[in-house]
Amino acid sequence: MTDARAIRATPIGGVGEIGKNMYAVELDGRLVIIDCGVKFPTPDQLGVDLVLPDFDVLADRIDDIEALVLTHGHEDHIGAVPYFLKNVGRVPIIGSRFTLALVKSKLDEHRLGDAELIEVKPGERLPLGPFEAEFIRVTHSIPDCLAVALRSDVGNVLHTGDFKFDHAPIDGEPTDVAALARLGDEGVLLLMSDSTNAEVPGAIAPERTVGTELRRQFASALGRVVVTCFSSHIHRVQQVLDAAAYEGRHVALVGRSLRRNFTIAVNLGIIRVPNDVLVNIKSIDQHLDDEIVIVTTGSQGEPFSGLRRMAYGDHQNVTIHQGDTVIFSSRIVPGNELAVNDTINRLIKTGAQVIGPDAAPVHVSGHAASDELRLMLRLTRPRFFAPIHGELRHQTTHAGIARSVGVAASNIHVLENGDVLAVNAESASVVGHYDVGLVYVDGLGIGDVADGILRDRRHLSEDGLVLVVATISARDGLPVGEIDVMTRGFGQATDEMLEAIREEAAQKLHDEVTEVDMLHRMLHDAVASLVWKRARQRPLILPVIVEV
Repeated sequence: MTDARAIRATPIGGVGEIGKNMYAVELDGRLVIIDCGVKFPTPDQLGVDLVLPDFDVLADRIDDIEALVLTHGHEDHIGAVPYFLKNVGRVPIIGSRFTLALVKSKLDEHRLGDAELIEVKPGERLPLGPFEAEFIRVTHSIPDCLAVALRSDVGNVLHTGDFKFDHAPIDGEPTDVAALARLGDEGVLLLMSDSTNAEVPGAIAPERTVGTELRRQFASALGRVVVTCFSSHIHRVQQVLDAAAYEGRHVALVGRSLRRNFTIAVNLGIIRVPNDVLVNIKSIDQHLDDEIVIVTTGSQGEPFSGLRRMAYGDHQNVTIHQGDTVIFSSRIVPGNELAVNDTINRLIKTGAQVIGPDAAPVHVSGHAASDELRLMLRLTRPRFFAPIHGELRHQTTHAGIARSVGVAASNIHVLENGDVLAVNAESASVVGHYDVGLVYVDGLGIGDVADGILRDRRHLSEDGLVLVVATISARDGLPVGEIDVMTRGFGQATDEMLEAIREEAAQKLHDEVTEVDMLHRMLHDAVASLVWKRARQRPLILPVIVEV
């Protein structure tokens, strides 16, 4: 890279992973941030509620940020917005009407209702510092999705957002192929494109095929039908309503987030509710079983979700009956397999029939498959390409697709979070790297939960705790009274084991060591060694020494 002016594109989150999408595009010291999402914790991140992008790279640059642009309303693209505003600073937030409505609901919950929200429509252009942003309609699994083109005198950068090419979508608003082709004719310097389904051959089936299958399932089901999907999948809910109306069934909604998103969509005119279809969940027992469809959250086995509570028999309004049909109108997000499978097994145990996308076409993805990714590349004809939004294997496969349509291998950059890709008409190269880590939302706390804390939590969950409490004399370090040994979650806590631990601890306390820190280490090592030899387990050993 020469000293010529260059656009710098940096993924802060969203590459090498699925989730916490956040990208910074910079020119002449001015920044446009695209998306600000969360990632849900993995099973080994015990006690963590959400994982955020590392905002520290932007903490000292709040005055350089022109705006935060949101491509659509999924949590992995908007979920971190309140935390960004609280921890970095206030910036204008730009997005479509449905996206901003979802964001406003979040901001109100966080008491950030005075944030500046700027609504844009597909085809609209907006000056953002050295850039002119154009917003291009794309189809996904949520309404009002946008690709973002950032024009400048250095070149044009296109961020596709999440997209697919559904030419007859439920809302009648397909991806704007003409706008993408026009941008390609104008010239795309850098394309940053969704890689999630790069390994999937062909093209994704139209969303309407799900509606056809739902109608077939509703017609053949002898009892009630429970449909679970993501609460933001308004087009899927629309198809449930339409299929239920066609088959003479009523629909009840379960789940706070589902009802909230549904209400927003109705108020914006995005969703159409057939006459006399909706009923209150509390009134479903007033109807015959074969007259009811229930739409609920819980497709990922989330604790306390509507479906999970139904599966465990503790939902206040819904009890799963023998002969009910439960339709999982979603794919399992990696990491949620155990929770989902447990939910399915519980439902089957109650006598329900469970149908998922492997058994029937009750779900289609919102992300472009390989042929559609190839079409995006051919329409836009970028000089440089960076596959984003996906794990490394998805990015690498997407890079291969780009090569297959003529993008030079040297012009393709598979980035890591924190890489700074500098691009101009002459060349593109990684010129720097920010050390971006993980930021956790842990209860009411936000910050870097140390690896040691997560390690201790895993340790406790697997082998339990042994607490050794000893009182010693401040004068000579000798024990005063009995040593107490308490355990939690330790499976070998027999009377014999506890007595052996007391004897081992007492012996160490008579070793003429009076320095408390040294005693802590000695007690820990001695008890840990004893427990391992006798039980072949490694519980968390916590010595507590009280001086009197």
